[in-house]
Amino acid sequence: MVDLRIKENFKEKNIEVSFFKNLSEAKLQILKLININDTVGIGHSGTLQAMDITNELILRGNIVFDKELAKDKEECKVIKKKALLTDWYITGSNAISFDGKIVNVDHSGNRVAAINFGPDKVIIVVGQNKITNNLEEAISRVKNIACPKNAKRAGFNPPCVTLNKCVDCKSKERVCNCLSIIEGQVGKDRIKLFIIDDDLGF
Repeated sequence: MVDLRIKENFKEKNIEVSFFKNLSEAKLQILKLININDTVGIGHSGTLQAMDITNELILRGNIVFDKELAKDKEECKVIKKKALLTDWYITGSNAISFDGKIVNVDHSGNRVAAINFGPDKVIIVVGQNKITNNLEEAISRVKNIACPKNAKRAGFNPPCVTLNKCVDCKSKERVCNCLSIIEGQVGKDRIKLFIIDDDLGF
């Protein structure tokens, strides 16, 4: 069970928190919030893939920029750039802290860039397993749990995949190139944090 006090901690940072029992409930709310004429960027996430939100949005008529739909690397690059200028950006997160911080790491930086600035509204969907007590634990989770699993999923083989922990490697296959820590937002409720009462993603 998620400690509901986390909502107040994020509210103080101008970040709105909503709780959902499952991904289906969260998806319904996303579809209510986003107008059919709005453009939507998608940040790659196992949680969003399980939700199948990209296909839902496309089927009802939204223009969606999801790099997973790219045919090659060049198209992937174009899609990631277009996603930075959308009305809405939907993504997951590697970790959030109880005291109100959002921590993510990226391979190329497109996802953390969009979360930080660009799209008018951002929805971050996380399972309760992503909640840590504080920033230190959040960063540790990102580097030692999320990164090795994401690297393996993506077909990369930096040392953390074998060691199951970060060694701050110099590998060309390193995936933790861009670390982002969000401690608050200037624009009230630009970021909406959807917390699901389930273990989801890495």
